[in-house]
Amino acid sequence: MVGGVYISYPFCAQKCTYCNFASGVFPREMEPRYLAALRREIQQHEWQWRPKTVYLGGGTPSLMDPGELGALLDLIPGRPWSEATMEAAPGTLTAELARGWRECGINRVSLGVQSFVRSEIARTGRRHTAEIVAADVALLRECGIENINIDLIAGLAGQSAASWEESLEWIERLAPPHVSVYMFEIDEDSRLGSEVLLNGRRYGAPEVPCEDLTVELYEAAVERLRSLGILRYEISNFAGPGWESKHNLKYWRLEPYAGFGADAHSFDGARRWQNVETAAEYVERERPAAEATLANLEEEKFFVGLRLADGVAPTAEEWRRYDEPLSRFLREGLIERRGAAVRLTDRGVLLSNEVFQEFLGK
Repeated sequence: MVGGVYISYPFCAQKCTYCNFASGVFPREMEPRYLAALRREIQQHEWQWRPKTVYLGGGTPSLMDPGELGALLDLIPGRPWSEATMEAAPGTLTAELARGWRECGINRVSLGVQSFVRSEIARTGRRHTAEIVAADVALLRECGIENINIDLIAGLAGQSAASWEESLEWIERLAPPHVSVYMFEIDEDSRLGSEVLLNGRRYGAPEVPCEDLTVELYEAAVERLRSLGILRYEISNFAGPGWESKHNLKYWRLEPYAGFGADAHSFDGARRWQNVETAAEYVERERPAAEATLANLEEEKFFVGLRLADGVAPTAEEWRRYDEPLSRFLREGLIERRGAAVRLTDRGVLLSNEVFQEFLGK
């Protein structure tokens, strides 16, 4: 069995306005306690397989002391891993850090850029500039890390078709092999989302683009990236051939992974479980995970697998079970057949939540 490892490091220098993750700025004295709890959880884990991928997220794990990082990764079997990703905030990188990551086994870095436009960046709470991102990309390449992802968000406050084009031009200029494009979700779990729902004015909330414009920005990114040979392989993820994220593909292909740290999720191929959400609660718990629940793999095959451009291949029994929604979505042009598989059309991607819902509880 081939699995992956996710390590949650929820500490940040500042809380971004769009962020709805269980991360933030915590008291300085909590970090050593958190890292001790993290080491303890990994040491107590009973490995059923040797990990092939590792992913450090959060949070801003690039802020972690290199010595602490090395001590953590020394506890993970399977090195050298086929892929080991570090999430990083632009402007926090140094040559010493990047070389230290390489020595620890990190061979992929995901930069949380979100935008290359100064006014948009400022409203998110981030402190980088386009030039800083360019310098970070050059530094990573000089240190031997070529596998670089850049995150973008469509729908940030003040964003327009013209400003989005500026960000896409920077993508073309920097030529990363992987790009993630997320559409901003308005929900109460982020400061900006909550402000929009309350009709407030902080964080540029009145200037958050309408849903139609956000969709147009996303579609513009799909076309621009395609012209650069960076193709969509999952709803929010685009890569040149061979540069797809090996770790993230495990989630969508229902392969096992072990999660460590606050709010980390795990899946062993049959059961799912989740750790306590907050860093404060995590450091207090001897056993941070909730009880495991059985996964409904038939349902998950569709509402997870359909996120992939390759789609899913229904069995004869699944065609019978899901005949009504599959036939309807084929007629409506939301899915299409490709050999033995079905996959979302471009229109289906934009209405994917409606499609996924039909496979729950059937």
